[in-house]
Amino acid sequence: MAGVKTSATLLGDFRTDARVLVLAALALPIGIISALVAKGLLWLIAEISNLVFFQRFSPELGSLVHHHLGAWVILAPVVGGLIIGFMARYGSDKIRGHGIPEALEAILLGGSVIQPKVALLKPISSAISIGTGGPFGAEGPIIMTGGACGSILAQLFHLSAAERKTLLVAGAAGGMSAVFASPIAATLLAVELLLFEWRPRSFIPVALASLVAYLGRLPLIGSAPIFPVVSHGALGLWPIVAAAGIGIAAGFGSGLLTGIVYFFEDVFQKLPIHWMWWPAIGGLFIGLGGWIDPRVLGVGYDLIGGLLAGKILGAALLGLVIAKAVVWAIALGSGTSGGVLAPLLIIGGALGAAIGQFLPTGDVPLWAMIGMAAMMSGTMRSPLTGIFFLLELTHDLSALPALLCGCAAALGVTVLLMRRSILTEKLARRGQHIAREYSVDLFELARVADVMETDVPLIPAKTPLGRYSARIASGDPLVCTRQASLLGDENGELIGIITRGDVVRAFGRATDEDLTVGEVGSRDLIVTFPDETLHNAIAVMLKHDVGRLPVVDRSNPRKALGYLGRVSIMNARQRYHLDEEERAGGFAQVVG
Repeated sequence: MAGVKTSATLLGDFRTDARVLVLAALALPIGIISALVAKGLLWLIAEISNLVFFQRFSPELGSLVHHHLGAWVILAPVVGGLIIGFMARYGSDKIRGHGIPEALEAILLGGSVIQPKVALLKPISSAISIGTGGPFGAEGPIIMTGGACGSILAQLFHLSAAERKTLLVAGAAGGMSAVFASPIAATLLAVELLLFEWRPRSFIPVALASLVAYLGRLPLIGSAPIFPVVSHGALGLWPIVAAAGIGIAAGFGSGLLTGIVYFFEDVFQKLPIHWMWWPAIGGLFIGLGGWIDPRVLGVGYDLIGGLLAGKILGAALLGLVIAKAVVWAIALGSGTSGGVLAPLLIIGGALGAAIGQFLPTGDVPLWAMIGMAAMMSGTMRSPLTGIFFLLELTHDLSALPALLCGCAAALGVTVLLMRRSILTEKLARRGQHIAREYSVDLFELARVADVMETDVPLIPAKTPLGRYSARIASGDPLVCTRQASLLGDENGELIGIITRGDVVRAFGRATDEDLTVGEVGSRDLIVTFPDETLHNAIAVMLKHDVGRLPVVDRSNPRKALGYLGRVSIMNARQRYHLDEEERAGGFAQVVG
């Protein structure tokens, strides 16, 4: 008995094994590659932007507000849109869109395999789009490009689809970490949006890739905070309450933004021309918007910095919210290439600052910061990412409680207001569904002993088959309540199992009236144990293509303790349903 293994020795908190070391080793070069790709993308955006708008070569990305084009600015995004349309049609249509839904689609439908040409064309098309004035951020394209690099490296090795997914996401996280110096937020984004799980097997490689990309960023791009602010000090009750209000406003704004984006996407879908021309039409509206208000052009990092510094006030905030939102929504709906994160920061920051001007507590930069995080959290349904992203961008740790409150409020509004986010709506329109609520598998929590049938008699193996089938026909509850019966010998020990299918096949091939159930049934037993998790038992069923298992004692596999069938497994699901849906009538009933 001392040598018999039990669930206490066989089961652990996680299922992670030594394969995580292989993935961790592969994550290291992925992080380095992601940092190099991020540097290359930012350099290319800056060069194209400076050449188009200022007729000079420079790797420094500046503001487009004081461009040199005048009314010719209308044509620049149109030309960029034409180039992107041709690249998408004759290169790969996977470069269309803002990157994250495409990464999700590769994970869900493509076995986490991304073609090498997508890794090449996506950053180039995004650089052209943003460099010619597109109102996008670089994060979506770099997430897609980093993910493509991770997927390509994974395809060089003998890995499962789940392991390829981990490396794809590691590349995506590495790209975001390198662009924004945000290793924590990039890792959280991977967990909240891309992995669909919380496991050491995936978390450790993703975190390593994110950290390596961040370290690679330091000599390539720099180490200072991207948008440093003056710390706001400890926040009391009223700033936290105000943050909740801004979060609620951002939540409704998130719903409105999502609706506008897909409204324009539907409009473009109805156009009687090929989708190749849509980015050019979107570029026309970008150009017109940029002619009226140059602030809508480009990534707008200078605007984010200005909002966090409190330099944009009054009516300029309202104009920025409306102009940026409309132009961005039209451009994104046209299917061009670019990200969503930077525009969300600008729109959310302007909204927060606009509301914050009238609040008697805090200051405008604080409310801009809360608005950015809340808009990101509500629109992308990734609150932890939003919180830590703003912390890493600004290094203002004192704002953490207000960020938490604002992001939670925004998330609460959007999950009640909308069934899907701006990222998952695109997949839903393609017939795919993503569940974003992560929880422990209930079959991991339940044991076989919790749901198995215990009152299961052993049918003597010498019982004639005709007598056994007659008992089935007569409705004998001892043999009719389940699809199989356990067989025992004269000593009451389990020796086999007979199913309804065995009975039908036996009558179809033999006429021997002396045939017994022991001769017809199977003696090659596949069993489970009462302390086994339902997850493991179901895995055994699937592996051996059976629908029921005898439950036996670990120390004596011939001692039958029960029976596990599909009905028993559904009972576990029913218990979970009752826990979720059944509401007690009061304290006394709960105690009773």
